[in-house]
Amino acid sequence: MSNNITLSEAQKQVDEWIRTYGIRYFGELTNMAILTEEVGELARIMARKYGDQSFKGPEKNANLADEMADVLWVLICLANQTGVDLTEAFKKNMEKKTNRDKTRHKNNKKLQ
Repeated sequence: MSNNITLSEAQKQVDEWIRTYGIRYFGELTNMAILTEEVGELARIMARKYGDQSFKGPEKNANLADEMADVLWVLICLANQTGVDLTEAFKKNMEKKTNRDKTRHKNNKKLQ
């Protein structure tokens, strides 16, 4: 059995968790603020691990994967709350990017 799950399965798992343990979703604007906070925590780790800043004390134990999962969790909450099917949205977004950018990056001399 694979540990891989689809976006649709992730949306269902988050919804089940919220209804079982979280009682209800936070409001959409609250979750947007939480998403911003989580992205900030991820950015902090990225700046220290891959950028010019250094870790302070207990920050050295910061878990990049866990912070990414926190961002995904809240994004899934927002998708569930607003009726967005992330699988369908991702498919459409990939199609949009492919149609728009299929030659743009190949022709960008800065990327050569």
